[in-house]
Amino acid sequence: MATAADHQNNRLLHQVKRDLTWFPGRAATTWRVAALCALMAFVAMLYGIPESAISCYLILFVMKPDPLESIAMGLAVSILVSVVVGVIILILPLALESSLFRMSVLAVSSYAFLWLGSASKLGPVGSIIALVIAFVMSLLGNAPNGELATRAVLYAWLMAVSPMLLLVLFTLFFGRSSPKQLQDTVAERLSVSAGMLRCGDEESFLALRERLQEGQSEFLKQLMFIRLFHLRSNDDANRLEAAVQNSYRLMLAVDGQWRDYSESERQALAAWCERVVVLDTQTSSSLSSSFDSASGTGPIEDALNALESAEFLQEAHPQTASFFVEEAFSSPIHHYFALKTTAASIMCYLIYTAIDWQDIHTAMITCYVAALGTTGETVHKLTLRIVGCLFGAAAGILSLVFIIPMFTDIGQLMLLIFLVILPAAWVSTGNERIAYAGIQIGLAFLLTVLHGFAPTTDLAVVTDRIIGILLGNLVVGVIFTQVWPFTIAESVRLRIRRAVKGLVGLAFTADNTAAAIREAATIEEEMSHAQDSLKLLLFEPASLRPSMDEMVKVSAILKEIETLCSLLFVQGNTTQANIQRLERLKTPARDDPLAPRKQNSETLRDDSRICYHISRLEELLE
Repeated sequence: MATAADHQNNRLLHQVKRDLTWFPGRAATTWRVAALCALMAFVAMLYGIPESAISCYLILFVMKPDPLESIAMGLAVSILVSVVVGVIILILPLALESSLFRMSVLAVSSYAFLWLGSASKLGPVGSIIALVIAFVMSLLGNAPNGELATRAVLYAWLMAVSPMLLLVLFTLFFGRSSPKQLQDTVAERLSVSAGMLRCGDEESFLALRERLQEGQSEFLKQLMFIRLFHLRSNDDANRLEAAVQNSYRLMLAVDGQWRDYSESERQALAAWCERVVVLDTQTSSSLSSSFDSASGTGPIEDALNALESAEFLQEAHPQTASFFVEEAFSSPIHHYFALKTTAASIMCYLIYTAIDWQDIHTAMITCYVAALGTTGETVHKLTLRIVGCLFGAAAGILSLVFIIPMFTDIGQLMLLIFLVILPAAWVSTGNERIAYAGIQIGLAFLLTVLHGFAPTTDLAVVTDRIIGILLGNLVVGVIFTQVWPFTIAESVRLRIRRAVKGLVGLAFTADNTAAAIREAATIEEEMSHAQDSLKLLLFEPASLRPSMDEMVKVSAILKEIETLCSLLFVQGNTTQANIQRLERLKTPARDDPLAPRKQNSETLRDDSRICYHISRLEELLE
């Protein structure tokens, strides 16, 4: 008889298989990452740039499926690193004279940039800047004089900036087309909407939900970059944005109202969606169609008509984007994250300095690339890194023993790097459940075969670097599970609170389609993050996990919020009574989304689906 553990393992294996499968754009990003790493190795050896493995790691870390986002991140890292290195050169005399000053600079800058990376849109760039500063400060401790120290700082700058400039140039000439990616996204959304209308089965529903939970933020960011880099005229950019907005509007309408149509009506609407999909593959700048269709009055027909006419949706009072995330200054989470990561890196630095084992300096580097917000996420990431480290190190050692001794020129080493990074990049271009394993496979392999400025077969350095990676994983794991642990349950509660707040916003914006799409997409993204977090409970220490009853309750809450999101989006379903009930859910006692509430005594329509689901949510949040 199968046990619960067996069932969990089977689910985990099934999820891993799904995460490794092909999806549009994955192969294109994979070969570009591998080619860039091979080119970076060539440039590093040609110009004598040290620590080329770290340069290649930055490519693995920064390269995104969207070429414009990769270019923007590459330029941002280059500019910020240049500014930071300029400041370090100014304080270099003090840093050389005082180890206490070096440690203070390392600690303060590490905390500041890690906090910014967690609490603002700086994101992963903050961790990269903190890593560069920490790496430079550690190098200065071994510099015998000012001249060598200056060279070390400039080499560190070159180590970080050269891969970014190479990435920018490579992407400009060989990158994918961002407008074409968005058109493919629109076509996929129309396809899953048609599938849901035509079949209405579990598989179609899951496909639709998966696309809805992608939200809009990444695609709107692509549109922003398309406008910023002037890849399309203003009119074409508006048509493309209209297609992105209205295709998401269509999926929300299908999710909320497909049951309200008869079988014949659903088949006709599915055929309509498919005709728009065919049209999209035949044009490059517009989704406008030339066929006639009967005008409808329902949300699905409205969305399809808007797609065909390229109706541009604009909010009457658009929200101003903030550089800082919500609760950036009020929540201690970001401070705890920065403090714990900084403490882990300093501890690793002190360990290998105290025992005079500089070759395991990869321990400090590991701290900056292994830390995440919640304890479960960090342990999950550490598990991926350890597994990836073992695979990457094994590939590197086998290469050193059996392949590299036969090499006679740099071209052969570039080919080896390209072939080994290909599978690593394939994994790293997947979702966050497995991406870090791919990055670690690549990093461990590169650290194994790239040290010095020529192919080498020295296994001693390999062993030291692997020990450093494992030490860094151990230190981060202990600190993040024992000091100020931020549990997955807390993270999910926070997202539920944001989602309920979003439901109220969605109810108030029912008469403004653009604002309603934005609110609905935000709710879907919060729910997606919450569900992904729940899947990582297995990696959290048992003492920090919530009870099974609470998790069942939380899962039911997420389900009701998803259902309400689609229903509230449909215009005409929102009443003043519904809004008042949602307002009460938004302001719970003790500011806890799972806290008790006063029972609602209003008499409401019992036959309303939206009233029923609000009632269910009220019961679950009691």
